[in-house]
Amino acid sequence: MKTLHIRFSRFSRKLVVTTASVVIALSTIGFLQAQQQAANPAAANASKYSVAVVDISYIFKKHERFKTTMENMKKEMDGIEAELKSDREKIAQEEQQRNTFNAGTNEYKQLDEKIAREMADFNLKMGKLRKDFLERESKVYYQTYLEVVDAVKYYAKRQNIGLVLRFNGEPVDPNRRDDVLREINKPVVVQDQIDITPDIIALLNRDQQSGAAQQGAVTQRPAAAGTQLPR
Repeated sequence: MKTLHIRFSRFSRKLVVTTASVVIALSTIGFLQAQQQAANPAAANASKYSVAVVDISYIFKKHERFKTTMENMKKEMDGIEAELKSDREKIAQEEQQRNTFNAGTNEYKQLDEKIAREMADFNLKMGKLRKDFLERESKVYYQTYLEVVDAVKYYAKRQNIGLVLRFNGEPVDPNRRDDVLREINKPVVVQDQIDITPDIIALLNRDQQSGAAQQGAVTQRPAAAGTQLPR
């Protein structure tokens, strides 16, 4: 009888320890889930439903490296435009000089031929510079899009999400026809806290973040305001 009592006491202690371990594990999982939801409440139900939505256009607007690249390209384009403007002004000055001579004179013909050659060179130069710029810009957009897709795949796999749909979360102005048509034709009609957009932005920008205050930060979409249709 005493042996049976000892065995029962040992079993009770093991049961208590096992139960406590399970409770701690469940509490830890619950804490991690609550922490994730607190970081991005917009995606609180994404793992629950295994479905999420993402706003690609908004991500491009908040992608720090993409924004920096585009700003640098804009400065470069401004320099190109300034160079082309200078060339065009030089040709315009020569046109004024040509017009001081009477049409048919040797001076007029020589300047006119020179201006024609310079205009042809100018148009070729302008076309080539703009073509090269647009091709580079297109590559930047495409490479950034592939990077976004990779981030979405990585996040979805970690969160056991089987389907990610593209949607547009921009606020709608009922006074603008294009906005209303976009809202009517949107593929995602209703989404209940499955927006992983802020998390994807955080993934993409984590290398750009510096300082302890920025680590783990999630970029939240500003709430809609004013005369807009409810989301």
